[in-house]
Amino acid sequence: MQGAWSPRDQVQSPGRMSTLGRSSVILLTYVLAAIELTCLFMQFSVLPYLSRKLGLDSIAFGYLQTTFGVLQLLGGPVFGRFADQRGARAALTLSFLAALALYLLLAAASSPALPGLYLLFASRLPGALMHTLPAAQMVITDLSAPEERPAALGRLGLCFGVGVILGSLLGGTLVSAYGIQCPPILAALATLLGAVLSFTCIPASTKGTKTDTQTPPPGSPRASVFDLKAIASLLRLPDVPRIFLVKVASNFPTGLFMVMFSIISMDFFQLEAAQAGYLMSFFGLLQMVTQGLVIGQLSSRFSEEALLRASVLAFIVVGLAMAWMSNVFHFCLLVPGLVFSLCTLNVVTDSMLTKAVSTSDTGAMLGLCASVQPLLRTLGPTVGGFLYRSFGVPIFGHVQVAINVLVLLVLWRKPMPQRKDKVR
Repeated sequence: MQGAWSPRDQVQSPGRMSTLGRSSVILLTYVLAAIELTCLFMQFSVLPYLSRKLGLDSIAFGYLQTTFGVLQLLGGPVFGRFADQRGARAALTLSFLAALALYLLLAAASSPALPGLYLLFASRLPGALMHTLPAAQMVITDLSAPEERPAALGRLGLCFGVGVILGSLLGGTLVSAYGIQCPPILAALATLLGAVLSFTCIPASTKGTKTDTQTPPPGSPRASVFDLKAIASLLRLPDVPRIFLVKVASNFPTGLFMVMFSIISMDFFQLEAAQAGYLMSFFGLLQMVTQGLVIGQLSSRFSEEALLRASVLAFIVVGLAMAWMSNVFHFCLLVPGLVFSLCTLNVVTDSMLTKAVSTSDTGAMLGLCASVQPLLRTLGPTVGGFLYRSFGVPIFGHVQVAINVLVLLVLWRKPMPQRKDKVR
């Protein structure tokens, strides 16, 4: 992460890099991402059991997940544009404050004295502004040289792995030991700490002093954060539509499975809360190793095009194995391939997409990238629930094979462009 650095990055204007040095800002960003992801996975481990306690069936639980997915889908691109315009400090602080509101509402929903069902659905509303990971990706993108970017973004996988491991273990353990209200309260305290650190230690902006955007004339209205036309225009830039389509299509089958995983772990694998937490911790450990160590090494030896093809090919192999999976041991055997595919695909496509836009638009582009998972969470409960009830777990493997074979054919017929960062 300490590689070659261009002269523009040495220019430090007031409020930009004066709070902390570049290395310290990057390190703190990783810490903040780990805090938020730990809290998020504590919530994920609690949510299905709290929903069942409040009387929600699988269909109503799907509506709950869809609500959160729609809000994040709508909020992601707007939040990314907000981060571009208002800076890293404002973006990270806003995200942590939204998370604080969500966990407080979730803690209130678990109280028998309050209308838990209404509060549970209300707790989804702040999710529109909970985008700590895209904000962290923007900081890493802005502060890392183009050739270092895949490895730097990959190291966020260490944070993701920490979040999955600690969040899943803490969520399941605290529910068993202290009740269902404990994890949301602990998450609220942690996100409050994250908001304070973001506001006091993160620089106002991490972007260079020169970008390829024109400064508006004095007295002209400032560009709106809600300018959806400007956000959508990024998807019309050269090569962006194809890369983005590959990202969405390859993620879609696995996204359906992961959205339904909490139900599958209870019904198909017959796991208790603590056991499901251990399984997710195993998943997180593999993701931490893959993104933090493996992808960095691979990106220095192979092109992004080669890594992208390898991830899609691995998706096909994992899909074939998933179609024959019958118990949790089989799932544990295929998890390494699944994690490699997900991590490599997402890191490589994020890197390629941020290189296709200017520095001033990296936040908006990463916001669009972050909207892929909410899109899957929006469609997943309905589509995944229908597939699971109608055909069982093997259908997720069949769909994964079919879609990724088509994606692989597209990649081989017309290779992705190899590009450097867009001129700043």
